[in-house]
This record gives sequence, structure tokens and C-alpha cells, in this order.
Amino acid sequence: MSENGKDKLIKLPANITVRDLAKTISVSPIEIIKTLMANGVMANINQNIDFDTAAIVAAELGYEVALETPEAVEVTDEGEIPLWKKLIEQEDKAALVKRPPVITILGHVDHGKTTLLDAIRHTSVAAREAGGITQHIGAYQVRHNDQVLTFLDTPGHAAFTAMRARGAQGADIVVLVVAADDGVMPQTREALAHARAAKVPIIVALNKIDRPNANPERVKQQLADEGLVPDEWEGDTIVVPVSAKEKIGLEDLLEAILLVADEMEIHANPAGRVIGSVIEARRERSRGVVATLLVQNGTLKVGDTVLAGTAYGRIKAMFDFTGKRVQKAIPSMPVSVMGLNDVPEAGELFQVVSSEKQARAIAAERKQKQRQEAQTAARNVTLEKLFEQFQAGEVRELRLIIKADVQGSLEPIISSLNDLNVENIGVNILHTGTGNIGENDVMLAAASKAVVIGFNVQPDAAAQRLAEAEGVSIRLYNIIYRLIEDVEKALKGMLEPEEKITVIGKAEVRATFKIPRLGKVAGCYVTEGELRRNAKVRVVRDGEVIFDGEMASLKHHTEDVREIRQGFECGVGVKGFDQFKVGDVIECYTTELVPVA
Repeated sequence: MSENGKDKLIKLPANITVRDLAKTISVSPIEIIKTLMANGVMANINQNIDFDTAAIVAAELGYEVALETPEAVEVTDEGEIPLWKKLIEQEDKAALVKRPPVITILGHVDHGKTTLLDAIRHTSVAAREAGGITQHIGAYQVRHNDQVLTFLDTPGHAAFTAMRARGAQGADIVVLVVAADDGVMPQTREALAHARAAKVPIIVALNKIDRPNANPERVKQQLADEGLVPDEWEGDTIVVPVSAKEKIGLEDLLEAILLVADEMEIHANPAGRVIGSVIEARRERSRGVVATLLVQNGTLKVGDTVLAGTAYGRIKAMFDFTGKRVQKAIPSMPVSVMGLNDVPEAGELFQVVSSEKQARAIAAERKQKQRQEAQTAARNVTLEKLFEQFQAGEVRELRLIIKADVQGSLEPIISSLNDLNVENIGVNILHTGTGNIGENDVMLAAASKAVVIGFNVQPDAAAQRLAEAEGVSIRLYNIIYRLIEDVEKALKGMLEPEEKITVIGKAEVRATFKIPRLGKVAGCYVTEGELRRNAKVRVVRDGEVIFDGEMASLKHHTEDVREIRQGFECGVGVKGFDQFKVGDVIECYTTELVPVA
């Protein structure tokens, strides 16, 4: 390449329009379209072409091309502090101002979360807003004592944890709703575990105090047993008696929220980098993609180009929680926006970028990265990997979620695990409970990078599917000392990978045949799953394995096949074995080495 050629080096994004390409290399769009046609590509001036196509066109016009690496905030975060908070910490300290606290409400089903949200919303908003609430957008603001509070209208720890799992963690304060007539229930404990894992302050709203069978003192004792000692008992948890139905105690609850918020450093820079979280998003027939965004730093304006995951677009219109059109949104303000090209996931972090061109390039890069990640193995959080992360300085504790068959089993397990402490790695038990492992346990583990341990219990089908999808490790035991021993070994980094055998199919031998060059083969009927030619097999006779080896051949009638499923007949040859008998069972299985978890 000549010196002159080096001067013509240009960088192009992963996707670019014909118009932008023409502008970049200073030629007429007609010239670009002609070159594309000569290469068999028909495109108009506004059409997107990929990098490879653009590179061919640019090369023919005398340019050397490189792929542009766009700059953007990376939205994945493995640390304790949410990414948006880390970004705010990078802002000029002198420019930081106080912003309204963001509150989410969690608790057991039927304990009054939704009723409490509605009571706060209508008491504090309807009287001040003409026409009341005209649009529900998943978040709203109330004013109390001339201070603004933002509530995320997504009751339930599942939604809360989904946000936290994606690095958003939009809430500054959690209000845990507990019914005074029902007390602490399994979902209360789960919600508490989620709030503690997020490391946010907790206020307890003791609801339904108007009920005749309400027993606040009993519930306070239950809360104390869970580590939430009421402040009136010289603890550090504010417990506010309320009745959402009768509108009792709502003022006290709002006062408590403001009190906790005043003790926290809840700041943002309205003039800084615009970042925030996606609360919810949907596609409407008449308006296209509508997304509810919570601004956490900077000021979002109509006309800004927003990037959220792989969705992007220029904001065409923006509405506050009452449905009123607004031109800008300051920190802690929830808004509904139109203009994104796709529906982003709840919990995604969004940011404002300089142009749609840059947003398109970053989104294309992220999609490519997602495709590559989808082709790799799941990101299992195993005990062994957690130890490796500790050695690299990434973690300081081993987080566990423990489920057991009965309370009597839980107590010695928890006591023994709490006594373990190896090389300054502590055991942090995020949540315990009795009964089988459910979806909520797996969701908490996914969000908290924890391992689920079960004692004399099993994961239900939905939990197992979610664990496989999220890469969460579930470890099952029926002997306590082995459970404790494995955790201790993990803390010492001593766990060896174990061989996992998965039986994928079984077939019953119904006849034997002698085949030239193959020897004796078994005529079988597949009773379960499927047989695969490239898998291992073992021959079982009268309940005992008499041979373990590899499959030599698999035929359906006279045709060689790669696999054969349940309900079909087949011929099976096994390497090094031909002593088949009618009634033998051939088990087809796969093996893999997996780290002990």
C-alpha cells in the first residue's frame, strides 16, 4: 500500500446506510449504488448494508477499511454495586445533587402489596392531578412534605430480581409488606432474601392492622427471628403499622421512607451522562414500541437517541406517569417513551448516545456477541468456579441458598456452614427454607451469583429448566456431613471434576443375528428415549451391567442410521461384545466431566 493509500484508511460500523457510506468516503450516493449493482446488490439510498458489503464497495473506490469499535457503556456488571451507581460515582462530585428516592414494594402474595401501592398513589396523587391517573406506566411519583418519592409499580420480588440480575437494581429502598393477621410466610422470607442480596435498606409495612385477628406483637417477634428487629425493640428496622384498605398509617409510612432516604446518599448529576433502567416495555398496535424508563442520572430529552440492550431509537414523544406530554425527564423520574425500534427487556440499562448511527453499530455488535454467547456453554456458577473467582480477587464470599425437607434438618446445616471459614472466604447464606427447590430460589441464585443446595429435596420441573437456562448450579445431598464436606472442599479449592452419566435411551434385545463382517448383533426394540450411534452403551442382564463399551453399528432395517427413537426396532452392534441374549437391556448413555458444585 502506498503512503497515499494509507491516508485513505476509513473505519466503518457493522451496519451503514448507502447515504452515510457515500458521505464517509466523499462520493455521490449514485456512485455507491452503481458499485453495489455491479456486485449484484440492489439497494436504495436509505438502505442498510453490512460491513462486508460496505468494505467491498469502499475497496473498489480506493479505500482501506477497518471495522469501527463503538464506544459505549458496557451494560453487564458482576460487582456488588449496580453499574449505574458506579457511573454516577465517576461524575464530578460538585455537580451532584439530591434526587428523589426510588422505592419498590415486596412481600407475600395477598398481604396487600397492590392495595398499598394503590392507596399511596390515590391518596398522594389523585387529589393533586386533574383527572387522576390517566395512564399506567409501571412507576409513579408522589409528593409528601414537599419532597418527591418515586414508586416502582412492579410488586413482587420476581420483577425486582429480574432487574437486579441485569445490573439495574432500580430501587434505593424496599418496603416489605407483612400482614398483621398472617405473619411471616415463605414468600416473605424469599422477598427478604432478595432485598438483602440487593443490599438496600428495608422498611416493614405491617399491613391489615384493622383486621380483628391482627396480632402485631406476634408478627414483630417473627420479624425479629428473621433478623429484622423493630426499632421500638432497640433494633434498626422501622416497622410501620398500616391499613391500606382503611388508609391508616400511610402518612407514617411515607415519613419513614423520607427518614431512611435522608440517611442515604441518593445523588445524581442532572447535567451528566444520561443513564437509567428499563422498567417495562411493550409493542402497541397504534404507537409502536412504548417503553417505561427510569432516569437515574442526567436529563433525558425528546430527540435524544437512546440505546437499551440491542434496542435503540430517537425519542419521538415522552409522557410522565399521568399521561401528560413532557419534553425532559430528570433523575428518578419515570417516563413512557416512543421511538425505539424494538422492545427492550425489563431491567436493561439504557443510555443516551450521540447518534442513531452509533446506536445502530453498538446494537449490531451486541447482537453478534449474544449470538456468540448462545453458542458457548452455560455460565454455570459452581463451587469450583467461585473459588477461582476468589483467587482472582473477584469474590469474597461463597453465597448459598439452602432448601431442606424439614426445619430440623436446616438448623444443623446452617450452624455447621456458618462455622466454616477458609482463607478468609466466608459462607453467606442468602436464603433458607423447607420444601422442594422452586423457581424463586433459582431466580435469587441467578441474580446473586449463588449456588443452590438441597437436602432431601428435589428441584421442580420449572426450577430445573430455569437453572439450565440461567446457568445456576443445583447441588443435592441426603447426608449432612457430605454437604458440609463438599462446601469446605470448595472453600479450599480442592474439588475435583466428577463424571456425570446421562442415560439417553434403553432398548430390549428381542432377537440375535449373525451379520458378515460385523459378527453377532442384537435385534432390539427401543423402549425409552433414543439410541445414538456415537454414544456409549452398556449391556444389562438381570439388573447387572455385564458389559460397558461403545456402539459399533446402528441399523434400521438395512439402513445405517445415526439415531433411533422410542417405539422403533433396530439392529445394534457393540464393539468387543457379541454375547447377547434375548431379554438383555441395552442402555445408551453420554458422559461429561463437570465441576463439583
